[in-house]
Amino acid sequence: MNKMQKAITELAEMDELAAQSSPVHSLHPAVKLIAAVAYILVTLSFDKYDLGGLVPMVLWPVLLFQFSDIDVRTCFYKLRIVLPLVMAVGLFNPFFDKTVLLRLGNLPVTGGFLSMLTLMLKGVFCLMASFLLMATTPIDNLCAALRQLHVPKMLVTLLLLTYRYVGVMTDELAVMTDAYHLRAPGQKGIHISAWGSFLGQLLLRSMDRAQELYSSMLLRGYHQHFHYADIKPFRKRDAVTIALCIGCFLVLRSVRIAEVLGRIVVR
Repeated sequence: MNKMQKAITELAEMDELAAQSSPVHSLHPAVKLIAAVAYILVTLSFDKYDLGGLVPMVLWPVLLFQFSDIDVRTCFYKLRIVLPLVMAVGLFNPFFDKTVLLRLGNLPVTGGFLSMLTLMLKGVFCLMASFLLMATTPIDNLCAALRQLHVPKMLVTLLLLTYRYVGVMTDELAVMTDAYHLRAPGQKGIHISAWGSFLGQLLLRSMDRAQELYSSMLLRGYHQHFHYADIKPFRKRDAVTIALCIGCFLVLRSVRIAEVLGRIVVR
């Protein structure tokens, strides 16, 4: 199994996760979408030095992992390529901001070190929230929720087609990669001299496949819109759930939970 086939397998595994049954999976897709966006916005609103206030935000994804029956190791495995890039965002902050903000015993802690940890945690928390949204919500339900929220039809259609047919292009890439390695046995990767022709062939094959798919869609009655999914109508209890979620985020944002717990322990 080459890398392209592994990518297709992992994409199918995400669909399998979204098709599971749990209290989180059963929530209305719009509730999960709005809650995820609100969580990301609140997480990003923390000051770059406010590490103590940011840490309690981990409670939300931890609870979702528990109630959705998804292993947190699955999350980090799926995000293994993106996480190093996120972790590298603030990697050079300690070299630019050397102001000592506090001391842990005799160990000085600079503002650059605090801002580096804060940026890293922000990225990790936002990625976890995005993963949980995709792992608990099928793409059809998510697109239907976007239409209920009056997102433009064109954008929703582009999102659905991109998600659905990225696997088709990856499959074409896997076939081309196998064909290349059969003609160049023992060679690792694709030689730089073949990059141009390889990408050109991939473009032509993708265009031909896209035309075939579009013709199939027209034969099945496609008229510039999709029937995305049959989801429940948005109800009052869904609005209450959203309000509770946003309220929890605001409490985590405004209340210094770490300080409150520290005072209780001291007493």
